Amino acid sequence: MRLKTVSMAAAAAALVAAPVAIQAQAADRTAAPAEGASELGGGSDGIYAIVAVAILAGFIALTAANDDDLPTSP
Repeated sequence: MRLKTVSMAAAAAALVAAPVAIQAQAADRTAAPAEGASELGGGSDGIYAIVAVAILAGFIALTAANDDDLPTSP
C-alpha cells in the first residue's frame, strides 16, 4: 500500500514538473529572422469582405422577395 502511494505521488510530481521544465527550456529560444518571406496567405482580407457582402446581399434578396406570407385560405 505504501509503495503504491509513493509511486502515485512521484507520478503526480512528474506531471506537474514536466510543463514547467519545458516552458523554461522554450524561453531560451529565439526566432530566426525571416528573409524573403513569401506572402501566400496575406492579402486575402478583401476577398473575405467581398464574399461576406455577397452572401449578405443574397440573403436580403431572398428574404425580401418572399411574398408567400399571405394565407391561402379566405
